[in-house]
Amino acid sequence: MSTMTTLIVSLAAIYLVLCLAFYFFQHLAFFRPEILATHFKYQYPFPFEELDFDTPDGGHINAIHFKVPNSRGVIYYMKGNSRSIKGWGKFAKDFVSNGYDFFMMDYRGFGKSRGKRSQAKLFSDAQQLYEWLLTQYAENKIVVFGRSFGTGIAAHVASQNNARLLILDSPYFSFLSNTRRFGFFLPLRWLLRYDLRTDLYLQSVRCPVHIIHGTKDRLISFHQSERLKNLFPDKVQLHAIEGGRHNNLPDFAEFFEVLYEVLYVGPTPQA
Repeated sequence: MSTMTTLIVSLAAIYLVLCLAFYFFQHLAFFRPEILATHFKYQYPFPFEELDFDTPDGGHINAIHFKVPNSRGVIYYMKGNSRSIKGWGKFAKDFVSNGYDFFMMDYRGFGKSRGKRSQAKLFSDAQQLYEWLLTQYAENKIVVFGRSFGTGIAAHVASQNNARLLILDSPYFSFLSNTRRFGFFLPLRWLLRYDLRTDLYLQSVRCPVHIIHGTKDRLISFHQSERLKNLFPDKVQLHAIEGGRHNNLPDFAEFFEVLYEVLYVGPTPQA
């Protein structure tokens, strides 16, 4: 075998190993969960209730529900791909302090939630908990909010229901589009187990859509939100946070001004 042939075979073998490693271990790159013991006690400065839901396939979903008197509605918050609601619960203050209840779950394998995770199961879990919210609130008082990884799940939930609003904080055009920025050398269309199609789901969303995105976001580029806006110019309102990056939008006063404009200005929705 010639030296050139040997080199080509070796490079092909290395590439195949890379593809297989990505396929079987991609969850290590995409998910950074914090696992909590079932007896762990959450502590927050606002009153809340811890809830547990069993899924039809034997999974278990843990959630927290903050409630305020005479609330304007509820924020159904889909969090990012790291840690657990132990830390993410701090974002409740941005909503309960302005008259909204707040509801957040941990995905399977995060916090106290248990069960095998897949894209289909993320969707079915999110829908199951949305249906529980419908037993507590009129649907026109439910605001679906997605942050980072959670934006694709939030968009899918909104596409299947009739929520009052959909708010996407730093969304991707699709999970495949964003992953290509980092794994462009891999055949991701055949390897990727998660391709959350925000662009596709927004086609079926009937409520107003507001996108908030930092212009200097290096993890999920601002351009992806521009693409979503251009795809649905009459449905999507894009709020650019000049100079904002992926994890520091709450450092900008403009971020809270947008939330106030979108959520808090105007009459309380009627049941």
